[in-house]
Amino acid sequence: MNLKLNGLLTLMVGCVIGLTAQAQGTDLPKRVILGVYQSDKATVMYESFTPIVGYLEKSLLDELGRPVSVWLKIFKTYEEGKDALVKGQVDFVRFGPASYIMSKSLNPDIRLIAMELNKSKKRFKGIIFVRTDSPIQSLTDLKGKRFAFGDSNSTIGRYLAQAEMVTAGLSCQDLADYDYLLRHDIVAKAVLVGDYDAGSIKDSTFNKYNEDGELRVLKDFDNVTKPWIAKAGMPEQVFLALRKSLIGLHDPETLKALKVSGFTYCSDEDYEPVREGMQLSHQFDPSMMDLNETDGAIVNHRQESEPTAQATE
Repeated sequence: MNLKLNGLLTLMVGCVIGLTAQAQGTDLPKRVILGVYQSDKATVMYESFTPIVGYLEKSLLDELGRPVSVWLKIFKTYEEGKDALVKGQVDFVRFGPASYIMSKSLNPDIRLIAMELNKSKKRFKGIIFVRTDSPIQSLTDLKGKRFAFGDSNSTIGRYLAQAEMVTAGLSCQDLADYDYLLRHDIVAKAVLVGDYDAGSIKDSTFNKYNEDGELRVLKDFDNVTKPWIAKAGMPEQVFLALRKSLIGLHDPETLKALKVSGFTYCSDEDYEPVREGMQLSHQFDPSMMDLNETDGAIVNHRQESEPTAQATE
């Protein structure tokens, strides 16, 4: 009698475990959307992210026990990408630190999955640069000059570059003109052809467009590497699987395509230096933004410029 009872209990426990696993499986999405904003030409972006998409699909299958498609969504502007994350229209994103900070202020429930490593470090360089033949030798020499920023939400292309200018005693009123040209590559070309006297870009873009030695570093500064961020409400199984997949990524070709050396764990505190730089940058042009004291949301007032004909592809 006891043997029969034990057998029945074992069967019932097995059924419960099986039904629970099945229920959890039905909660898992069949696809997830990875959002990135266009910091370079779309063709370059697709080439960079195709390997990681393939890797994640294979890794998620191993981790979750069922296939999950990974779709890549490239947003034309930082603002579009940020809005999509805040509203949950994409499942996870790869953003710059400033976009993460602004998104977090608008939706506190988004979560950091992991952060990139650059040469095994959490920091890399932003560059304020000029042409090699420019007479400009210091940031103070930018008075009366034309400056090309990147996107108005860019960590390097705007916020940290403007923080450096404020530290040097400059404000927007000291410049003859300045514009936001959306992408790092466009900024590099605009300075090269003489549309602007100086600009701000990431170090990898500077190196790419300085093969002939036509550009010169005026000032470099630290930036924190990019975070990968999950939307609010992402299923925990998927969140943990993505984190394990990214931190466990060691394939040289996939990492090379992303221009990173790996991934590591991170927390909100890792991005505090960028928050401080963003706050300091407000002094560059106080009229451009309002800092909402309730949620920290930044509202931009200056329009971004379309690239000039000389600066386009």
